[in-house]
Amino acid sequence: MTYLAIVRHGQSVWNLENRFTGDVDVDLTPQGEAEARQAGQLLKPYPVDSAYTSILKRAIRTLAIIEEQTGQTSLPVTQSAALNERSYGSLQGLNKDDIAKQYGVVQLDKWRRSYDEVPPQGESLEHTYGRVIPYFGSEIEPKLKAGQRVLIVAHGNSLRSLMMYLEQISPTDIAKTELATGVPRLYEFDADMKLTNATYLSVHQPSTPQ
Repeated sequence: MTYLAIVRHGQSVWNLENRFTGDVDVDLTPQGEAEARQAGQLLKPYPVDSAYTSILKRAIRTLAIIEEQTGQTSLPVTQSAALNERSYGSLQGLNKDDIAKQYGVVQLDKWRRSYDEVPPQGESLEHTYGRVIPYFGSEIEPKLKAGQRVLIVAHGNSLRSLMMYLEQISPTDIAKTELATGVPRLYEFDADMKLTNATYLSVHQPSTPQ
């Protein structure tokens, strides 16, 4: 069976502090490291042939911890800025509660969740989709079509872009789609690369070794 596993990095320092992080290169918290270890345990029954990550350390470290937990420490790993988190421009480093007070909750939600709203000097989700999906199509999808099993460790918005593509989520519905830190999502494909199943791996549900 061909499958793709995606994991949003574990909690970062700025996640904890409720700041806009974007493409600022902040590290994991101790909780983020624990989330990465749990993700690795959940992924143990799903060995992969190669892995991809962004060039930001919170994703790179999450992948390294997952590799340790699964025992796949010699995986071929590709790092690409195409998988980086979207830039929030001048909002980066600012507290989200403060932004809500200054601009209103509605505007905050548009900047955080909408498909085409552009933060000041930043990227929209649409812009992020425009770099993630071509990269996926040229670099990762051919491996899946060849029967390889792939792991991607990246960020909330780069992975939400991929979820839109794989699950045919509309620009309207993606605003209501969240991806928790450190929770693997598994996509299974048939021989024709038709998506047959998409599920979150959880400690509350058994995983079946493949």
